[in-house]
Amino acid sequence: MDILFEEISQTIAAYIWPLFRISSMLMVMTVFGANTTPSRIRLLLAMAITIAVAPVLPQTAYVELFSLTAVFVSAQQILVGTAIGFVTILVMQTFVLTGQIIGMQTSLGFASMVDPGSGEQTPVVGNFFLLLATLIFLSVDGHLLMFKMLVASFETIPVSTEGFSIANYKKLTEFGSYMFGAALTMSISAIVALLLINLSFGVMTRASPQLNIFAIGFPVTMVSGLFILWLTLGPIMSHFDQVWLQAQLLMCDILQLTCHIDGSISQ
Repeated sequence: MDILFEEISQTIAAYIWPLFRISSMLMVMTVFGANTTPSRIRLLLAMAITIAVAPVLPQTAYVELFSLTAVFVSAQQILVGTAIGFVTILVMQTFVLTGQIIGMQTSLGFASMVDPGSGEQTPVVGNFFLLLATLIFLSVDGHLLMFKMLVASFETIPVSTEGFSIANYKKLTEFGSYMFGAALTMSISAIVALLLINLSFGVMTRASPQLNIFAIGFPVTMVSGLFILWLTLGPIMSHFDQVWLQAQLLMCDILQLTCHIDGSISQ
């Protein structure tokens, strides 16, 4: 009976711990982790992926399921999946921040709507950039690459009580500074253009104090902001490629994978 119980426990562990890692990534990552995606759909998708990939995953060392060690193993799998899914959130928030900066500079930030992903009130421009970045993410099969990386991570970071090191968590937090830098890079042209427009209004006010700058400047700024926003959408694909490339390098680094130029990965 002891041998039979050990075999059953090993079989359950071969599915339950990969399920923890896969489901935690789906619960956090963009698109699948949004509030618009029902939790049951995420759970069913995680179970389907686990059933498909579990037979080809490396065999894990025997750990008693009803023990304190099993709790630590489960926690490590959740941390690994959550960290990988969180990277995609940072990528999407880069474009949200870009839209918010442009909206604030162009006076378009007054218009706001409920973000379907977070349920919070966000400027329409930021929400527009978020939807655009999400469509690009799906069109370049970013979600499929995420699944591929996660499955490959079972080779480099096997199921055990050991997960990410402190250095990997530091790299994950440092990517937040890159997010702000990338958002500023994408919006710097709009900031400079609006600054020149405001300087022009300042010169006009100085030359003609009788001119009502608020009555004229506000609509001109909004119309100019729409034109600048239209010009900003041109290079957004190249900006997304750059941000997504840095995100891939980060995920490959913390998962101890090797990223290639053609988008393939290896252990």
